[in-house]
Amino acid sequence: MSASELPGDLPAFQHDVDASGLTCPLPILRAKKALAQMESGQVLRVATTDPKAVRDFQAFAKQSGNVLVAQHDSGDSALHFLRRR
Repeated sequence: MSASELPGDLPAFQHDVDASGLTCPLPILRAKKALAQMESGQVLRVATTDPKAVRDFQAFAKQSGNVLVAQHDSGDSALHFLRRR
């Protein structure tokens, strides 16, 4: 997904994880590892291709206390933006 294909209203982020091609639970585990190394308030962007990732990241945010700032699902891929608690 190129920058020109993204909507302009997505949040700014400080860290990025590409979990494309990985299936559950690997995208969540990669996000969890990245969040552990971040400062409170910073935003992590995670790119995924697993169709179940949208629901998985919604559940992960509720369980972990990190805020799911935004999600962008384009059908074959999705971006998830999590703010570190």
